[in-house]
Amino acid sequence: MLIAVERIESKIFHIRGRKVMFDSDLAMLYGVETKYLTRQVRRNIRRFPKDFMFRLTQNEFLRCQNVTSKRGGRRYLPYAFTEEGVAMLSGVLNCDRAIWVNIQIMRAFVNLRRIALTYTGLKRKIEAMENKYDAQFKVVFEAIKALLSPVSVKEQKVIKDFRQ
Repeated sequence: MLIAVERIESKIFHIRGRKVMFDSDLAMLYGVETKYLTRQVRRNIRRFPKDFMFRLTQNEFLRCQNVTSKRGGRRYLPYAFTEEGVAMLSGVLNCDRAIWVNIQIMRAFVNLRRIALTYTGLKRKIEAMENKYDAQFKVVFEAIKALLSPVSVKEQKVIKDFRQ
Protein backbone atom coordinates (compact mmCIF):
# COMPACT_ATOMS: atom_id res chain seq x y z
CA MET A 1 0.00 0.00 0.00
CA LEU A 2 2.21 2.77 -1.35
CA ILE A 3 1.18 6.41 -1.03
CA ALA A 4 2.56 8.63 -3.77
CA VAL A 5 4.73 11.49 -2.54
CA GLU A 6 2.81 13.80 -4.89
CA ARG A 7 -0.43 12.88 -3.12
CA ILE A 8 1.09 13.79 0.24
CA GLU A 9 2.62 17.00 -1.15
CA SER A 10 -0.85 18.11 -2.27
CA LYS A 11 -1.93 17.93 1.38
CA ILE A 12 0.83 20.26 2.59
CA PHE A 13 -0.23 23.90 2.93
CA HIS A 14 1.61 27.10 3.76
CA ILE A 15 -0.02 28.82 6.77
CA ARG A 16 1.51 31.34 9.18
CA GLY A 17 4.80 31.02 7.36
CA ARG A 18 5.00 27.26 8.03
CA LYS A 19 4.36 24.21 5.92
CA VAL A 20 1.60 22.24 7.65
CA MET A 21 -0.79 19.33 7.25
CA PHE A 22 -4.33 19.26 8.63
CA ASP A 23 -5.55 16.71 11.16
CA SER A 24 -8.20 15.34 8.78
CA ASP A 25 -5.68 14.77 5.97
CA LEU A 26 -3.26 13.07 8.35
CA ALA A 27 -6.03 10.88 9.78
CA MET A 28 -6.97 9.81 6.25
CA LEU A 29 -3.34 8.93 5.45
CA TYR A 30 -2.90 7.05 8.73
CA GLY A 31 -6.17 5.17 8.20
CA VAL A 32 -7.82 6.39 11.42
CA GLU A 33 -10.74 8.69 12.20
CA THR A 34 -9.93 12.34 12.78
CA LYS A 35 -11.50 12.19 16.24
CA TYR A 36 -9.15 9.32 17.20
CA LEU A 37 -6.10 11.26 16.01
CA THR A 38 -7.11 14.44 17.87
CA ARG A 39 -7.95 12.45 21.01
CA GLN A 40 -4.47 10.93 21.01
CA VAL A 41 -2.95 14.37 20.52
CA ARG A 42 -4.95 15.82 23.44
CA ARG A 43 -3.88 12.89 25.65
CA ASN A 44 -0.24 13.63 24.79
CA ILE A 45 -0.47 17.42 24.49
CA ARG A 46 2.94 18.00 26.11
CA ARG A 47 4.53 16.41 23.01
CA PHE A 48 3.02 19.11 20.79
CA PRO A 49 4.29 22.63 21.60
CA LYS A 50 3.10 25.61 19.54
CA ASP A 51 5.81 25.16 16.93
CA PHE A 52 4.72 21.53 16.34
CA MET A 53 0.97 22.09 16.14
CA PHE A 54 -1.60 24.87 16.30
CA ARG A 55 -5.31 25.24 15.82
CA LEU A 56 -6.49 27.23 12.82
CA THR A 57 -8.44 30.43 13.40
CA GLN A 58 -11.94 30.71 11.94
CA ASN A 59 -10.63 33.05 9.22
CA GLU A 60 -7.79 30.66 8.26
CA PHE A 61 -10.19 27.73 8.21
CA LEU A 62 -12.64 29.53 5.93
CA ARG A 63 -9.85 30.49 3.50
CA CYS A 64 -8.56 26.94 3.06
CA GLN A 65 -11.77 25.00 3.55
CA ASN A 66 -12.56 22.64 0.70
CA VAL A 67 -16.21 21.75 1.19
CA THR A 68 -18.60 21.64 4.12
CA SER A 69 -21.28 19.04 4.53
CA LYS A 70 -24.99 19.91 4.48
CA ARG A 71 -25.10 19.10 8.19
CA GLY A 72 -22.70 21.92 9.00
CA GLY A 73 -19.23 20.46 8.48
CA ARG A 74 -16.73 20.24 11.32
CA ARG A 75 -17.71 21.15 14.85
CA TYR A 76 -14.19 22.18 15.83
CA LEU A 77 -11.47 24.11 14.08
CA PRO A 78 -8.81 21.76 12.67
CA TYR A 79 -5.31 21.31 14.00
CA ALA A 80 -2.41 22.11 11.70
CA PHE A 81 0.74 20.04 12.23
CA THR A 82 4.20 21.22 11.22
CA GLU A 83 6.84 18.79 10.01
CA GLU A 84 8.00 18.26 13.61
CA GLY A 85 4.42 17.68 14.76
CA VAL A 86 3.87 15.08 12.06
CA ALA A 87 7.04 13.29 13.21
CA MET A 88 5.70 13.27 16.77
CA LEU A 89 2.37 11.78 15.64
CA SER A 90 3.91 8.42 14.70
CA GLY A 91 4.90 7.89 18.35
CA VAL A 92 1.51 8.96 19.65
CA LEU A 93 -0.48 6.74 17.28
CA ASN A 94 1.91 3.83 17.88
CA CYS A 95 1.03 1.48 15.05
CA ASP A 96 2.98 0.09 12.10
CA ARG A 97 0.93 2.03 9.53
CA ALA A 98 1.62 5.31 11.39
CA ILE A 99 5.35 4.69 11.25
CA TRP A 100 5.27 3.74 7.56
CA VAL A 101 3.05 6.69 6.56
CA ASN A 102 5.21 9.03 8.65
CA ILE A 103 8.28 7.99 6.66
CA GLN A 104 6.43 8.83 3.42
CA ILE A 105 5.33 12.21 4.81
CA MET A 106 8.89 13.08 5.87
CA ARG A 107 10.04 12.27 2.33
CA ALA A 108 7.41 14.66 0.96
CA PHE A 109 8.55 17.48 3.28
CA VAL A 110 12.18 16.88 2.28
CA ASN A 111 11.21 16.91 -1.40
CA LEU A 112 9.40 20.24 -0.98
CA ARG A 113 12.42 21.68 0.84
CA ARG A 114 14.68 20.54 -2.00
CA ILE A 115 12.39 22.19 -4.55
CA ALA A 116 12.35 25.43 -2.53
CA LEU A 117 16.15 25.49 -2.49
CA THR A 118 16.22 25.02 -6.26
CA TYR A 119 13.84 27.96 -6.69
CA THR A 120 15.97 30.09 -4.36
CA GLY A 121 19.10 29.36 -6.39
CA LEU A 122 17.27 30.09 -9.62
CA LYS A 123 15.93 33.35 -8.21
CA ARG A 124 19.47 34.48 -7.32
CA LYS A 125 20.69 33.73 -10.83
CA ILE A 126 17.81 35.70 -12.35
CA GLU A 127 18.53 38.68 -10.09
CA ALA A 128 22.19 38.59 -11.12
CA MET A 129 21.16 38.57 -14.79
CA GLU A 130 18.72 41.39 -14.15
CA ASN A 131 21.49 43.55 -12.66
CA LYS A 132 23.75 42.74 -15.59
CA TYR A 133 21.36 43.51 -18.47
CA ASP A 134 19.45 46.60 -19.60
CA ALA A 135 16.11 47.81 -18.30
CA GLN A 136 14.52 46.59 -21.56
CA PHE A 137 14.32 43.11 -20.00
CA LYS A 138 12.67 44.41 -16.83
CA VAL A 139 9.20 43.15 -17.82
CA VAL A 140 10.54 39.67 -18.53
CA PHE A 141 12.36 39.50 -15.20
CA GLU A 142 9.28 40.69 -13.30
CA ALA A 143 7.17 37.97 -14.94
CA ILE A 144 9.72 35.31 -14.01
CA LYS A 145 9.84 36.58 -10.41
CA ALA A 146 6.05 36.40 -10.20
CA LEU A 147 6.21 32.77 -11.28
CA LEU A 148 8.78 32.00 -8.58
CA SER A 149 6.98 33.80 -5.74
CA PRO A 150 5.50 31.65 -2.93
CA VAL A 151 1.98 30.45 -3.61
CA SER A 152 -0.74 31.69 -1.26
CA VAL A 153 -3.22 29.33 0.41
CA LYS A 154 -5.96 30.51 -1.95
CA GLU A 155 -3.77 29.89 -5.00
CA GLN A 156 -2.83 26.45 -3.63
CA LYS A 157 -6.53 25.58 -3.43
CA VAL A 158 -7.06 26.69 -7.04
CA ILE A 159 -4.05 24.63 -8.14
CA LYS A 160 -5.26 21.65 -6.07
CA ASP A 161 -8.77 21.90 -7.57
CA PHE A 162 -7.23 22.16 -11.06
CA ARG A 163 -5.15 18.98 -10.49
CA GLN A 164 -8.25 17.03 -9.50
